Amino acid sequence: MNASGRIIIADDHPLVRGALRQAVAGAAPGCEAVECGDLAAVTKELDANSNVDLVMLDLSMPGVRGFSGLIYLRAQHPGVPVVVVSENEDPGVMRRCIDFGASGFIPKTTGIETMRVAIRAILDGGTWAPPDLALNAPVDKNTAEIVRRLASLTPQQVRVLMMLSEGLLNKQIAYELSISEATVKAHVSAILQKLGVESRTQAVIFAAKIEAGQWQAENRDA
Repeated sequence: MNASGRIIIADDHPLVRGALRQAVAGAAPGCEAVECGDLAAVTKELDANSNVDLVMLDLSMPGVRGFSGLIYLRAQHPGVPVVVVSENEDPGVMRRCIDFGASGFIPKTTGIETMRVAIRAILDGGTWAPPDLALNAPVDKNTAEIVRRLASLTPQQVRVLMMLSEGLLNKQIAYELSISEATVKAHVSAILQKLGVESRTQAVIFAAKIEAGQWQAENRDA
C-alpha cells in the first residue's frame, strides 16, 4: 500500500462509518479514509481515483442487495480488494462472499484491534475472516457453477444485468450507459447465453436470487 492511498468505507450508517474510520486510522495511518453512503458514490470514487487500496463494503445499503454490490465491484474494478463488513454473521454468507471474490469478511461485532489486524492483513495482500470460518474448504458444486457463470460476464454485462433486475427497459439502459439500444440487446443476448437462461425474465430471476443470497437454498432443494 502506498502512503497516499485511499480506503473507501461504504456504509449508509454514519456511526458505523465513524467506527470503521477509527479502525482504518489505526491500521493504516498514512491512508485517507473516504466515506460513501451508497454504491453510486463508491463507483464514482473508484472511477475518479486510481489509488484506492481497499473497499470496505456493507452488504445492505442503497445500491447493494445481497451479493450484487460485491459482484459488481469485483467485475468493474478487479484490481481493488474488497472486504465485506456486515452484521450478518451466517457462515454460509461469509463463505459466499469469499467465493464471489471478497478478500475478507469482517463481522461488525469484531473488536477494533482485531479489525485493524484484518485490515492490515488484506492491505498486505492476504485474506481475513473469523477464525472459525474454513476458507480452504472446497466450494460446493452449485456455488462453483454460479461463480463460473458470473465470472464469464464482462463488467458492462454485469451492469446491464443489474439494471435489468431493477426493471429498466433497453432504451433506459442505453441512456444510462450512453450506448445504443442495439448494443444493449447484444449484451442481453450474451448474458442469457452465459447464464444459461432463455429469457430476460429468467435472467432477472437469476439476478434477484444472487442479490438476495437465496439461490443456494433453492439449488439445494432442486
